Amino acid sequence: MLIFDGHLDLAMNAISWNRDLRQPVREMRRLEVEAGMTQKGRGRGTVAFPEMRSGKVAVSIVTVIARVQKPGNPLPGFRTAESAFASAQGQLAYYRMLEEQGEVRMLTDWPMLEAHLAAWEADPEAGARGELPLGFILTMEGADPVVYPEQVHRWKADGLRCIGLSHYGLSNYAYGTSTPGALTDMGRAILPEIEKAGLLLDLTHLADDAFWEVMDRYSGPVQCSHQCCRALVPGDRQMDDAQLQAVIARGGVIGAALDAWMLVPNWIKDTTENTAASLKDFVDHMDHVCQLAGNSLHAAIGTDLDGGYGQEQTPHDLDNIADLQTIPAMLRARGYTDADVENIMWRNLARLFQQTWLP
Repeated sequence: MLIFDGHLDLAMNAISWNRDLRQPVREMRRLEVEAGMTQKGRGRGTVAFPEMRSGKVAVSIVTVIARVQKPGNPLPGFRTAESAFASAQGQLAYYRMLEEQGEVRMLTDWPMLEAHLAAWEADPEAGARGELPLGFILTMEGADPVVYPEQVHRWKADGLRCIGLSHYGLSNYAYGTSTPGALTDMGRAILPEIEKAGLLLDLTHLADDAFWEVMDRYSGPVQCSHQCCRALVPGDRQMDDAQLQAVIARGGVIGAALDAWMLVPNWIKDTTENTAASLKDFVDHMDHVCQLAGNSLHAAIGTDLDGGYGQEQTPHDLDNIADLQTIPAMLRARGYTDADVENIMWRNLARLFQQTWLP
């Protein structure tokens, strides 16, 4: 079974965490433990290229991310958008170097994605052996590296194909997770530029008011790359059923995330043990989306693995990203057909990009 992962922070891990993603996960863990690294996530990573290959993760939406620090933002950031731009361009340079070396292929249009998937589908073991490149689609998590709204077209020329307006707290464009509010004036100005550029707008991390303002103002394609369900786990990081149904009505796709505090209620960060969450909980969120939609056409995978955390904050029965291959059997056990399973594992996201990229 092929896998299309809707959200991975690979450049962040390679540059900010100084990880060589070509090494196996266990080797990365060993090096960090031996170096005495004790901060959250260190020595407990779950994502590297060998495991992506063995797990048949043929395509991933990969991020550039650089926040501008705002008052009250719970996470650090740069003082200026120009610095955020330069940092994100450095992350893009990392992906381009991997592409130059033949490790990955940056996918920017439907013919490229279609041919890439066809090659992996025809011979997934060739992909596992490293004879086919990993497919990457570039997204921006939080739009702060866009210095001014019209600059989104420069980013499009650089290969950007998806964008989200916010992350945690307030960005230059919108209020995000943990900080209630709507769009800023820059946020209202960037929406028509995003639509003209033909980018896929990621609604993940938007505060509730910002979400609904975007839905009123924006008519282009949308997705939720790594988003779980508030009906199962309370909190503003998850979306309520009305939001999920609005995304479904627009033809969007919702990728369930593997960050454990989003999967089960009453999780206390840095305290709750990962035995409190399992891959069953992950499947519950995908199933909830399917029940809301009445079909399997809008649920997907957006793991967010190693997004600033590691095994300590993922389901206890997931050692690394290759363990996503246990999901198809779990879905079939719930009565999902083989076609349904393929939709959720990769076809829904492929179809969304086909619809976004073709006129």
